[in-house]
Amino acid sequence: MTSQRGEIASGKTGRKGLDKSHYLYIAVIAAVVLGAVVGLLFPEVGKSLKPLGEGFIKLIKMMIAPVIFCTIVLGIGSIAKAATVGKVGGLALGYFVLMSTFALGIGLVVGNLIHPGEGLKLTAYDPTKKAEVDSTVAFLLGIIPGDIPVLPTLLAAILVGFALQKMGAQGAPILKAVQHGQALVFRILIMIMWLAPVGAFGAIAAVVGATGVQAILSMFTLMAAFYITCALFIVVILGGLLRIVAGVSIFQLMKYLAREYLLIFSTSSSEAALPRLIAKMEHLGVSKPVVGVTVPTGYSFNLDGTAIYLTMASLFVANAMGTPLDLGAQISLLVFMIIASKGAAGVTGAGLATLAAGLQAHKPELLGGVGMIVGIDRFMSEARALTNFTGNAVATVLIGTWVKEIDRQQVSSVLSGAVPFDETTMISHHAEPEVREAAAKEAVPA
Repeated sequence: MTSQRGEIASGKTGRKGLDKSHYLYIAVIAAVVLGAVVGLLFPEVGKSLKPLGEGFIKLIKMMIAPVIFCTIVLGIGSIAKAATVGKVGGLALGYFVLMSTFALGIGLVVGNLIHPGEGLKLTAYDPTKKAEVDSTVAFLLGIIPGDIPVLPTLLAAILVGFALQKMGAQGAPILKAVQHGQALVFRILIMIMWLAPVGAFGAIAAVVGATGVQAILSMFTLMAAFYITCALFIVVILGGLLRIVAGVSIFQLMKYLAREYLLIFSTSSSEAALPRLIAKMEHLGVSKPVVGVTVPTGYSFNLDGTAIYLTMASLFVANAMGTPLDLGAQISLLVFMIIASKGAAGVTGAGLATLAAGLQAHKPELLGGVGMIVGIDRFMSEARALTNFTGNAVATVLIGTWVKEIDRQQVSSVLSGAVPFDETTMISHHAEPEVREAAAKEAVPA
């Protein structure tokens, strides 16, 4: 038991076999490939599978309002909590809002340059057309609850969040209840995501059956553009800020965090590396108070990769449905995503639900195109997670520099390799007592 806990603390998980998320990932990939093959070889059969994708999208739509409500209420509470720590919290939140807005803007700019999805001219699925669907399929789709308005939910969540702030200690039990409610909502969302292979299979088969190879090329274009945009954002934007403000090379920092990148890539989630990032930033020379405020807050409010994904995916869906968004709609979408994206961290499917929420709030008729994103969402999740993680690592160094809570000599020594990170150091600070004791014994030379 102790050794197992030690492995968890040191990040040595997943060595003995694949966990459930890997099986889901493999199943989605297989479903996408199979759907594309069916759509190419048997176009009519592929088009008839459209209800599978639509049913999955309806399930995601069902969860939009609960996800938005819980995460925004808790998010406002987190802002208040971070702000109470003074200069560090205020500076961190200001930086996070500015950077995530900038990332959203980059996603819009790139999307307008490459016009992903253009020319597909997909049509929304209409379950009332008897030529397309029989009564059994219509009945099954009708079981899934209808739309819950997103913008009224958002307004209600904001009002509830600020009201709970005013209540102070009296509102703490309510916040705790909302936190439990969020755990339930995310558990349901995770359950729904296990149907992603079925939804992806139906959606991709239908799209490829209707448009042929063009759909596959459009999806690859979006994925390639997204990966390139994330890479440039990390190297040019984050790297430039890091060099100018702290005099640190982004490549040295990324080399220092190489093991965490491997962990994130294998799990498609930056949450898996959260404890290790805290330990490594402290070892790098950033003070514990700065790390303690910046890293956890950044995991909810500094989602650069997710921000780029949301805007690029929205433009892709709009173009694929033959109804591109004008500049006014894009700006209002950006404003919505600035708020809603704060709930898109750490949980499988939350980003997809946030994307669907943005489209539903602006053009509900575009939701039918989200089925294409389901098929390639998992392929883009690694880039999202890696970009989010890098953004938080850079933010920690920047804020430590701004508030003068960083040991520059330690930074140089660590990044040069002169003072390597010791795994037992992280265990001793972040593990349970019996794990710390075992780690200490292992650290004693024979």
